[in-house]
Amino acid sequence: MKHSIFTLLLAIGAFFCGFAQDNLTQYVNPRIGTGGHGHVFLGANVPFGYVQLGPTEHTRGWDWCSGYHDSDSVLIGFGHQHLSGTGVGDLGDVAFLPVADAGQEEIVFHHSNESVRPGYYALKLERPNVWVELTATRRAGFHRYTFGADMAKAQLVLDLHQGIGYDKPADYALDRITDTTISGHRHSTGWAKNQKVFFSAEFSQTVSVEPLDSGRWLLTAADVSQPLMIKVGMSAVSVDNAAENLHKEIPGWDFRKVVADADKAWNDELSKVRIETADATYRRIFYTAMYHTMTAPSVFSDVNGQYRGADGEVHQGDFTNYTTLSLWDTYRAAHPLMTLIHTDMLPDIAKTFINIHRQQGKLPVWHLMGNETDCMVGNPAIPVLADLVLKGYVADKEGAYEAMKQSALKDERGLDLLKKYGYLPYDKDANRETVAKGLEYALADWCVAKVARLLGKKADAKYFGGRAMSYRKYFDPETTFMRGIGTDGKFREPFNPFSADHRQDDYTEGNAWQYTWLVPHDVHGLVKLFGSERRFTQKLDSLFIVTGDLGAGASPDITGLIGQYAHGNEPSHHVLYMYNYVGQPWKGARLLRQTMTELYRDDPDGLCGNEDVGQMSAWYILSSMGLYQVEPAGGRYIIGSPLFNKATMQVSGDKTFTIVATDNSKENIYVQSAKLNGKRYTKSYILYDDIRKGGVLELQMGNKPSAWGTKSADRP
Repeated sequence: MKHSIFTLLLAIGAFFCGFAQDNLTQYVNPRIGTGGHGHVFLGANVPFGYVQLGPTEHTRGWDWCSGYHDSDSVLIGFGHQHLSGTGVGDLGDVAFLPVADAGQEEIVFHHSNESVRPGYYALKLERPNVWVELTATRRAGFHRYTFGADMAKAQLVLDLHQGIGYDKPADYALDRITDTTISGHRHSTGWAKNQKVFFSAEFSQTVSVEPLDSGRWLLTAADVSQPLMIKVGMSAVSVDNAAENLHKEIPGWDFRKVVADADKAWNDELSKVRIETADATYRRIFYTAMYHTMTAPSVFSDVNGQYRGADGEVHQGDFTNYTTLSLWDTYRAAHPLMTLIHTDMLPDIAKTFINIHRQQGKLPVWHLMGNETDCMVGNPAIPVLADLVLKGYVADKEGAYEAMKQSALKDERGLDLLKKYGYLPYDKDANRETVAKGLEYALADWCVAKVARLLGKKADAKYFGGRAMSYRKYFDPETTFMRGIGTDGKFREPFNPFSADHRQDDYTEGNAWQYTWLVPHDVHGLVKLFGSERRFTQKLDSLFIVTGDLGAGASPDITGLIGQYAHGNEPSHHVLYMYNYVGQPWKGARLLRQTMTELYRDDPDGLCGNEDVGQMSAWYILSSMGLYQVEPAGGRYIIGSPLFNKATMQVSGDKTFTIVATDNSKENIYVQSAKLNGKRYTKSYILYDDIRKGGVLELQMGNKPSAWGTKSADRP
């Protein structure tokens, strides 16, 4: 029963022939971002699922954070949990590997023998001769292994020792074994310091279980005439919950149905945005970007409502709890995108944040599998939660506000210095990065102040509004850069605006050229620091032209450079839209088109930086439709230069919001005029409430800059 790749492709084609021609999953290329520095997961999952089932390779460095890299061809297992687009490696839990004999620990494979689409992964192996197929539900993985006729028996190794990146096993065991089931647990430490995983696996035929070396077991099925199927339920709570998750989500053995259900789940989510374009490449990039934004946040509660909280205890919830919260990245575009097309999730996202605060004493910073990693800087959950409050998705506004306020008043991560000095002096913070932290805290404080005003808390609004202006302290009017400043009131010397020393200087994964613009909450205030719009614009123009040596210690995240603008790293993502604030939207339009068409490609190295758990793709989705939320919370979306002739979002219930770009082309990139619901519209931004109501925004495009959006009254 040997399978050629041709036979494999025929089978896969037949498998999916029943899907409708307009099924949007056909436009997804899951390989985008699996090469270069993309760090993207490749395998089978469903939108926002706890399970990401796919191949795992040896960890060979930073580019293997997801457990997979397109340049590699050696497998060590098919694990049930992977990260996508992170800068740190972890997970890889509960891995199966088909083997020719008990001594085999890895498999050489060929990428040409892989086939992958949303919710389905297939690979034809040569040694052993096995056709591997994987699919998934939210909390369970489904394997199908078809062994060749030359195989005397079907053998797989279960590996509970194996992990990705920093992950190290702390405790593991098979707790229950029968002829057709096994269950157990894996506890580990790594990026997530105390991760607990429980699993329950059922086999389609009798298997024998033989312990091998530490953390590995040989599973053998005698009948190779039929595929060996394995269903694996996963839980962070208990083995019993893992079994319940499995029985609820995969009650039978119909592999094709589970694949079809996964495809439908993806198509339902992808169809929340419909685009019209004659460019097939742009269509693939767009829907792949949509796909990438829905790996996380990940469901982190079981079908019975139980979840493991940030305090390590098991809680009973009346909501869906989430994890994998890469907030320093995602508050900028991924979460504002969610408020447009995933509104059904937002109340539970808010409850997740509020409960994390109650359980660990602060809002999440970077939450992974119930663990606070404290990765990156600032208070990035505050903009997300404030945005949800201001847009009307939080029932417990007082609880949300208290979580934001108390998180902003902690005495950790430099906040004690902010309270004492009104800024973060570089000579008092042993953890460095004071400019980056200070700017991030300022924008978060602006969000707290905005919610405080909404709730009538005048004293708090005044206090946090004042702290939000602390960004001014880092601005050096002589050099017009944001710089490290000491307790003596003097800026750090020597100073080189190009220099970057990864996590060892005043910035976070960037330099002074990139961080000078990190004032999205008060762009007009930043303009005033420069002295005039002319001087501000001259400096902004220079950003996209100047070049210089970043130094040997520069972060590998500083990528996607246009001059010193670094699209590969998130602090730069709003900068292109700052031109609208000074009445020159045409300058942003040119650069937006350049970024979208040059830095996003339809190939494995198609991302200019790592995916950052959906942020890189969310920027593209919003920008390609012609919108971007610069201010961290509140819902003012700046109008840019749409890549598509038409984009329609399902914004709430049966309401849609459509952006039409008339006469759009590669040359016609500038907005000439606009209409909102048939009426003349002169502003270079649009409010969230207007989008949420549904309607049509018509943009007349042309090949020359125009006066549209340039008047002071029409600027954001």
